[in-house]
Amino acid sequence: MNKKDQKKHSVVLTNRKALHDYHVLEKYEAGISLAGCEVKSIREGRVNIGDSFVRFKGSQAFVINLHINPYSHISFDIPDPVRERKLLLNRVEIERLMGKVTRKGFTCIPIKLYFKRGWVKLEIAVCEGKKHFDKRDDLKKKIAQREIDRSVKQSMKK
Repeated sequence: MNKKDQKKHSVVLTNRKALHDYHVLEKYEAGISLAGCEVKSIREGRVNIGDSFVRFKGSQAFVINLHINPYSHISFDIPDPVRERKLLLNRVEIERLMGKVTRKGFTCIPIKLYFKRGWVKLEIAVCEGKKHFDKRDDLKKKIAQREIDRSVKQSMKK
């Protein structure tokens, strides 16, 4: 991704729980098939990707449990907030993802939801679950890095 594309992204939501619970192996960018009122609701920030995951049916990919609250200014034809939403990926990407997810211990989950040039994009990742000791090691590394940054900052003040 070049700098030009990075400026056009406006991140709506990041799944920090997934980054804590899983090792991210590969990331993919996917479009989502949405209704117009759902896009407006996402712009308002009324979305939750905490419990969502990707499921494959036939040769298509769907995101399950992506909760988009109804748009505040709509009074009719309200879509189901947790319905299955089709992911817009090409066939080669879907086959690659299906091959990796079929192995034991691997899953595909959404990491980030953002707008790119006005289109809603979902960053999905092939992940492997972390063990409890992996989480402790990550926490120790984070604390150590924080201490190093703090000491560098104090030495620069002097």
